[in-house]
Amino acid sequence: MTRVASLYLPQLAIERLRRLERPRALPERQPAPSLPVDDDPGACSVPRGGGWRPGARWARADGARAAIEEQAAALPRHQQPTMRELGRRSEAADHPFKRPVSAGSTRMALPVAVPVAHAVPLVLAEQAGQRHVITAACPAALSLGLIPGMAVTQARALVAELDVRAADPAADRAVLDSLALHAVRHWTPTAAASGADGLWIELTGTAHLHGGEARFCRRLVRFCRRFGYTARVAVAGTPGAAHALARFGRDAISAIPNGGEAQALAGLPPAALRLTPEALTAAARFGLDRIADLLPLPRGPLARRLGLASVRRLDEALGRVAEPIVPVVPEETPLARRRLLEPIGTAEAIEHVTRDLLADMIGLLQERGAGARTLLLVIERIDGSEQRLAIGTSRPTRDAGHLARLFHLRIETIDPGDGIETMRLAATRTDPLGATALVASLAGDDAPPDVATLVDQIAGRVGDAALFTAAPVESDVPERAVRRTAPLAAPTGWPAWRRPVRLLNRPEPLVGVLALLPDAPPRRFTWRGQVHAVVAGDGPERIHGEWWRRDGELWAVRDYFRVEDDTGARFWLFRRGDGVDGATGDLSWYLHGLFG
Repeated sequence: MTRVASLYLPQLAIERLRRLERPRALPERQPAPSLPVDDDPGACSVPRGGGWRPGARWARADGARAAIEEQAAALPRHQQPTMRELGRRSEAADHPFKRPVSAGSTRMALPVAVPVAHAVPLVLAEQAGQRHVITAACPAALSLGLIPGMAVTQARALVAELDVRAADPAADRAVLDSLALHAVRHWTPTAAASGADGLWIELTGTAHLHGGEARFCRRLVRFCRRFGYTARVAVAGTPGAAHALARFGRDAISAIPNGGEAQALAGLPPAALRLTPEALTAAARFGLDRIADLLPLPRGPLARRLGLASVRRLDEALGRVAEPIVPVVPEETPLARRRLLEPIGTAEAIEHVTRDLLADMIGLLQERGAGARTLLLVIERIDGSEQRLAIGTSRPTRDAGHLARLFHLRIETIDPGDGIETMRLAATRTDPLGATALVASLAGDDAPPDVATLVDQIAGRVGDAALFTAAPVESDVPERAVRRTAPLAAPTGWPAWRRPVRLLNRPEPLVGVLALLPDAPPRRFTWRGQVHAVVAGDGPERIHGEWWRRDGELWAVRDYFRVEDDTGARFWLFRRGDGVDGATGDLSWYLHGLFG
């Protein structure tokens, strides 16, 4: 019994574009909360002689206590307050260091990528002959009558303020391919892209692994919603029926039993069968508005009116003709294996077999036009245990000698035990490797030295984490503006602002700071028990907090100064707050870096 699920992403292009740009609105600044002040509270409601309990001034008013008791008596018994609490009103205060939770929720919801609504209608267009036509439109544009297939000039005539952007079918296809690859690796062995906005997922024999078809469909819809995509899922016995119900059905999740395809498809239009535009035009001319109108017609007259391909589409949807799904096949990892006739245990023998495996691996990589970035050597001993030895390269390579030298640096870590009977070599990470330009050598100039082999050998001795270079990150906060990257990377986009050579992992607090507010650099400070007298200073450089990360940085301000003490040492320090508004910081001082 075949069961096929069709995943339909109706707004794939629009929602993919909105995922790339999520503007955030800066909230309006709210004044700091203040407690009410009563300058004339009147007589104390708690006389020293007793008589009234704290907070019971309300009970002195005529009829107030009776009204409160009537309201308490109307509540269910388990909700009625005790007499000690009667008259008091207690409300749970928000935790000062936690983000407020919406009312009615008991747990923090998972972050969901919600599409951002544009202020103006958004459409995507592409060139079709001599004109631009709309390929996708947001819900606001669809409500105004801007549908796919309409000319952009006509759409601009209808809506003056229209945001028109170029369509990117390659990026949409890449999203579907990655989703199909994820489905093959996690859900089912058979999955493939269905058109430009959907996916076929074979559930035959795998639905029970996910809790049944209904539960799998709900999980699939939630999975897409987390990434900001609207999804519809249909499960049927044929790919054609599932495709039709996902796109033209009424429910977001629908499933029909095997054999019920005809009844489920009867009320759908002929376009649900994926007919050609000519066939749809002919069906409209003959008054065939539903699939139910096609079912009683003989095959011959129907083929003459709509074409033989239309009859085949109908038979595929009803299960009369098989429609195979060509699944996505994940790229297999290049693997070389050597099974030894006799166990080996010496370093020379292990290196000899490793060279043979590298020769086999180089041939596999040449066929794929790729170079190795990570190689994993798996050693199987005769007692059934395994040892794993991995090496990495800074650039893709097919140099067997260089790779053999990297393994030679790690050969001493191998414990052969009673003997090794099988060795496997897998390229767990590969990158495309094409031809290398030789312009400098052909012109007679000396080619720039390639330090990739040196970097790989040093990394093989001291470890990969010891070699890195710094790369900029788009962030105003200094400790977030730099990250580690590969040692041979060429990062670009460094800011023009001067930054210290040494940046502390965490800013260290300063004591005994003497400075004139709000804009003067400090004249003296104490760091790590040593007093520094400042002779020159420059600043401030104001840096605001990244309010979109957490609420604590909404009004945070840092004023950075570059100062030099009487010994010639230069420091980079900052003050929390602008010196005017207390909400921006507590005016404490910190040292963040050192120059030179």
